[in-house]
This record gives sequence, C-alpha cells and structure tokens, in this order.
Amino acid sequence: MKIKNVTIAGGGVLGAQIAYVTAFHGFNVTIWGRSEGSIERIKPRIENLHNIFSKELMACPSYIGAENPNYPRSFFKDKNEITNEKIEELKNVNEKIFKEIKYTTDLNEAFSDADFVIEAIAEIVDQKKDFYEKISSYLKEDAIIATNSSTFLPSTFREYTGREDKFLSLHFANSIWRQNLAEVMKHDKTSDEAFESVIEFAKNIGMYPAVIKKEQAGYILNSLLVPFINAGLNLYGNDVAEPKDIDMDWKIGTGSPRGPFEIIDIVGITTVINISKTNPQANDPNSPIAKAIKKLEERAAKGLKGIETGEGFYKYK
Repeated sequence: MKIKNVTIAGGGVLGAQIAYVTAFHGFNVTIWGRSEGSIERIKPRIENLHNIFSKELMACPSYIGAENPNYPRSFFKDKNEITNEKIEELKNVNEKIFKEIKYTTDLNEAFSDADFVIEAIAEIVDQKKDFYEKISSYLKEDAIIATNSSTFLPSTFREYTGREDKFLSLHFANSIWRQNLAEVMKHDKTSDEAFESVIEFAKNIGMYPAVIKKEQAGYILNSLLVPFINAGLNLYGNDVAEPKDIDMDWKIGTGSPRGPFEIIDIVGITTVINISKTNPQANDPNSPIAKAIKKLEERAAKGLKGIETGEGFYKYK
C-alpha cells in the first residue's frame, strides 16, 4: 500500500516528533488532539521542533567532508548526501512544513482520508481501547494503524481496531531526527503487506527499521532500557543515593553518555510514571519502586517534567 496521508493521534513529546519528522520527509500530516486545549499544547512543541531543525540545519555545513560527522541521521541518507545544495533544500522544507501541518479535534477530518494512523496517546490501556473503537468507523478500508506504545503488545488492542490484519506496533526512540530508530513489531494476525508497508514507511522518514518478528514486551530498546531505569528508580526510591550521584556513578563507571535520570528527563517524567505503574511491585506502597513513583509524581506536580518543561532532574534553560 502506498502511504501519503498520515495522521498522528496525540501530540506529546514523541507524538510531536513523529509528526514533524514525517512531514519533513514529504508526507501530508494531520495531528489529532482530543480537545482544543490539547491542540494548544501541541503547537508550542511543533514550534520548538521547527527551531531545533533550523539550528540543526545551520550546523550542517560543518559536517561536509568530515570523516565521522555527528549529523542528524534522519536528515540525510548518509554523510555523502550532506551538501550545501541539500542543506538549502531542507531549510526550505522546514519552513514549509511548519506552516502546513494540520491540527484538528474532528474525527472525520483527522481519519477519513488517512492512509496510515500512528497512535501516540497516553500509556493507559482503556484510553487506547476507547480511541481505536472511536475511530474505526471513520477509517478507509485499507488504512493501517500502528501504536507507538512503549510497553503494551499490539495484541492487547487489535480486537478493538476492527482491522486486526492492518494493526501493528511502530515504536520510536526519542530525538528521532538524530536517534533515528523505529521498531516495527507485528502480532500473529498482522498481514505481511501491512508489515512491509510500515517497514518501508519507516525507511522513508529516515529511520532505521528494527524488524521484530514476533511480539516482545518492551520491543528491543525497552527490553534493555526499562530494567536500567527501574534499577535507578529503585535506588532513588530506597533513598540509597541522589539522582545526580546515581547518574555520575553509571557514566564514570561505564563510559556511557547518560545515566538513568538524564534519560528520564528526555523521555519525560509523565511517561515514566505511567510505565512504572505497570510494574507489579508498584502495588506495594512500601516498595522502592512505589516510593520512587511518589517522588516522581511530586516533581511532576511542580512542573519538573524533564527537557520539555526546561527542568526535570536537571535544568535545561
């Protein structure tokens, strides 16, 4: 199936990135929000991405001819494509898409002409089920749906979509213009045609498609990342050490660029809270993970949600 019109449902940190990168690569993008308030919260994120892309493109001439340039990998197929002509072309694209991305709360407007829908709403099962049921009557017969869920398997939701064979998972990392990873995971009823179409779509928006041949909780990335973050949260919840020391211990000891709390700031505290609440140990208020969740919720209530708000465990302004 040829994908041209793409609707992103939800415009949080990652939803906004998915929308912007998809538009940047020539697709017609609509962002659907539940309410006008949701739309108004999405627009500043898109504006911020426009500014980030502008700054990235301003730096791109310095990568020309470099042996190992640290360039935004979703912008160019490889380092040989980094030329002044290509950079100027992408600057024009950046200005164009910023003005042309569509926003709507109307279900018919958002979904009736969509070839591909990427669901990026909150990691709450009932909200996702309700969303799929709500949009099913508006979709074209051949439209494909993918969930960007970071923790739930696609089989959890497939019966609510009305198109089990055209439903699967497409999970992105963060800062996807640089960390250009898209994990494509099918379930046992996903058609090969839908699977291949989404793999091709991921390539077409500058991602590396990590193909996951069967359902795996946490995909590949979060199968590795979530236990790492949980280990940091357990130390934090049990008052073993402060986040800064936990991060520095990990970075100095392993040579890794980021510790668990720096990663939490990137992912966003709200997402980490929602994921952590699915941990069975979170039901015990005396467990380290439950104590950590309480601390995270207190920080979130103060607006300390991570990079997006300018401050989380670290300041970014």
